Amino acid sequence: MNLAEGVQIVSFGILSVMMLGAAIGVVLLDSIVYSAFLLGGVFISIAGIYLLLNADFIAAAQVLIYVGAVNVLILFAIMLVNKRQEFQPVPRAWIRKAATAAVCAGIFALLSTMVLSTPWAISTATPAGNASVVVIGLHFFSDFLLPFELASILLLMALIGAVVLARREFLPDDDFEKAQAEALKLPERPRELVPSGRNETVK
Repeated sequence: MNLAEGVQIVSFGILSVMMLGAAIGVVLLDSIVYSAFLLGGVFISIAGIYLLLNADFIAAAQVLIYVGAVNVLILFAIMLVNKRQEFQPVPRAWIRKAATAAVCAGIFALLSTMVLSTPWAISTATPAGNASVVVIGLHFFSDFLLPFELASILLLMALIGAVVLARREFLPDDDFEKAQAEALKLPERPRELVPSGRNETVK
């Protein structure tokens, strides 16, 4: 192993630890704002791994789309909603936590089995080089057209949901007109009564 391979392995280990730590923080932290910021850290770590794989375009798209668009959209949705409600304990909450832990453990076991059973053969194909953008575009609009369009629909649904949650409560027309009329009324300034003798003195 030469110096370049050692640097790549160390960089991959650091980025992997950062990504896993940030992902665990996203799930376990109580503050949704901190979770959103840590999600941005996950996306940035993934972009660094793409750079190690010489996929510079995908790394740039990861930062621009996921960090600059998706993560910012999530933060805007959190700030727009901002509904402060008192916490109400859920009865038998441990059942939901146990079910969630079981599902997560099952997914982790399934993915681990797939990773270990998959023959990870080293590809001998010629790298795309400067034509990587063209190759990715062709795959997007041929092999991966359905997931690409579904991702766009999901982002649109998230944007509409944020706007709907952040809008003000609906007021009927009568109540709105009454509130507007009362808001336009200004209190009249009381007039001071001046005695007649004082007017004659002034004259």
